[in-house]
Amino acid sequence: MLLRNAHPAIHPENQELVRAIRQQIQSEQHVLEDRQRFYTDMSCPVCLQQATFPIETNCGHLFCGSCIIAYWRCGPWGGAIHCPICRQTVTLFLPLFNEEQEDAVQVLQAVNDYNRRFSGQPRSIMERIMDLPTLLRHAFREMFSVGGLFWMFRIRIFLCLMGALLYLASPLDFLPEALFGILGFLDDFFVVFLLLIYISIMYREVVTQRLNR
Repeated sequence: MLLRNAHPAIHPENQELVRAIRQQIQSEQHVLEDRQRFYTDMSCPVCLQQATFPIETNCGHLFCGSCIIAYWRCGPWGGAIHCPICRQTVTLFLPLFNEEQEDAVQVLQAVNDYNRRFSGQPRSIMERIMDLPTLLRHAFREMFSVGGLFWMFRIRIFLCLMGALLYLASPLDFLPEALFGILGFLDDFFVVFLLLIYISIMYREVVTQRLNR
C-alpha cells in the first residue's frame, strides 16, 4: 500500500468547486464521530480528512463517499463528473465499506444512482485502458477473498485465463515466433490484452448489478 505524505493536487479547473464543497462540508454539524475509518494512511483530497465511507473511482482516486457525491451534485447536473485530481471521466464508483449505518445506506443509494446512470456509457479504448489497473485490482482481490465475487463470475474468469494459457502454449499462433521472432509475441500480447479488457467489462457489470440488488 502506497503511503501518501501530501494531499493529492486538485486539478486547476476544479479548485473553485472543491473549495466550495470543503466549506459546505465543514459547516455541517451532523457528522457522526463513530463513522468507520478506512485507509488511515490516506486522506480525502476534498475535505482533507481521513476518508470515511471511502469510494474509489474508476481512475483509482479515493474520496469520502459524502464528499464525492456532494461534488457530483454541486457540479453541472445531468452528466458524469470529471475526477477532481486527474480530470478523467468518472463512470463508476467503487464503495470500500459495508452497509452498517444509516449514513452508509444513504451513500450507497447515491452510489447506486450514479453507477446506474453512467457505468454503461460508451467508452473509448483509451478510457478502458486507463480503467484497467483499478478494475483489475478490485476484481482479482475479490476473486480470491471469502464472500467476494459470486462463483459464476469466478468460473468465467478462470475459463478465460485457461483459454489464454492454452493459446499462449499452442504452437499454432497467428504469428509464429519461429518465423517472426519477437514480432511473433504481438498476437500473444493482443490476446492477453483483450482478456484483461473483457474481465474489466465483466467486473464493471458485476459492481453495477450488485448495487442494484
